[in-house]
Amino acid sequence: MSTGDGGCTATSLIHAGYEPQDPYRPVAVPIYQTAAYEFRDYASARSMFALKEPGFTYTRTGNPTVAVLEQRIAALDGGVAALATATGQAAVAVALLTLVRGGEHIVASSKLYGGTVDLLTDTFDDFGIEVSFADPADVGAWAAAVRPRTRAFLTESIGNPLATLQDLPAIAAVAHGAGVPLVVDNTLATPVLYRPLDHGADVVVYSATKFLGGHGTTLAGAVVDGGRFDFSAYPDKWPQLTKPKRRYGGEVLWERHGHGAYLALARSKYLHDLGPSLAPSSAVQILQGLETLDVRIAQHGQNTREVVRFLTSHPAVAAVHHPSVPDHPQAGLAVRDFPRGAGSVFSFDLAADSGQVGPFIDRLRLFKLVANVGDTRSLVAHPAAMTHCRLSREQRAAAGIGETTIRLSVGVEAAADLVADLAQALEPLAGAAPLTAGTPAAVISAGSEA
Repeated sequence: MSTGDGGCTATSLIHAGYEPQDPYRPVAVPIYQTAAYEFRDYASARSMFALKEPGFTYTRTGNPTVAVLEQRIAALDGGVAALATATGQAAVAVALLTLVRGGEHIVASSKLYGGTVDLLTDTFDDFGIEVSFADPADVGAWAAAVRPRTRAFLTESIGNPLATLQDLPAIAAVAHGAGVPLVVDNTLATPVLYRPLDHGADVVVYSATKFLGGHGTTLAGAVVDGGRFDFSAYPDKWPQLTKPKRRYGGEVLWERHGHGAYLALARSKYLHDLGPSLAPSSAVQILQGLETLDVRIAQHGQNTREVVRFLTSHPAVAAVHHPSVPDHPQAGLAVRDFPRGAGSVFSFDLAADSGQVGPFIDRLRLFKLVANVGDTRSLVAHPAAMTHCRLSREQRAAAGIGETTIRLSVGVEAAADLVADLAQALEPLAGAAPLTAGTPAAVISAGSEA
């Protein structure tokens, strides 16, 4: 069905990629809970397995319910197609493995989510894939890191955990000048706040577990192809796409699929061979989450503004790492590129020694100590001990993560209650006067036991 220009609107969040079908015409996307599909005849089966005829052969590589999710996410980002995966980590891995082989090289942001750093520096190292890290704020560092065997750039539109921004068009220009695509993890921004393909990216990845699903119930990921990068212009860099392959009957994927070749390879090889497939029931959970994404993101943003305002004025807080803070290094980029806000996941540093981190977190009542973000609930984490614990002290320092850095994921609860919760947890660090029974924190205490 048509949803206008295919942009991320409240309408497309609900309708894109699905039209009710006879005989029952269900308004909600049905769950096709099946492992396999009956072919019309032998000729059809043979043609579909040879990838010459579209269709579903086995749910490991495609399913009608999952396909709706893929089409909707692609429409939201302005991509030509998308591939759903079982987790966001799988989405990052599949997106990069489709581009980079053993002996080749990636340039990545030095301020990435810790799990992504684990993938790049440990597992990819086992595969013989080399990675160099560049400061996302220093475009020159990206250019300096390029090698003859560089095959991809990787960054996050909003960095986790410090809400780092970058001049994405400038980094894209460096990538394209080097003849490689730019892959952007857009998990924390979502297409509601930012569409990387509109700013020069070539591939977008998501942990749909986070804001797209939004309720902390379901693991999922997605890879979106912008369909703009011309792999045929550099045939020797990507023989997997531009040379005849025995796996495809001696045919060339680029000649068969054109700008759809990248995702065709991702689906037919890496999703097929490694099996990180999204279950149909999980796809429906993410689809339901998408229907309220626009209104949830607005509430997340409103609450974040209140929390940031409180933290920046508190004597027990040394620094707040959010681009909405006027003196933040990327405040100008936030105004230019994120008119609806720069997200609700960010960090702040306690004005205390590291021994106060645990007691502070344990005093929180509404903010839950959880290794997740993007939930309706407000969440807290200590990156140095949790999400980024496997990074060396030097790597954490390069990423701007200190021992007293606290990450928040601001939920959609009442902003006054969130501020009051932080206030009572910070109180012993600042020597503030005790909160009285009439303050919002007292309401939190009573309500949290219900």
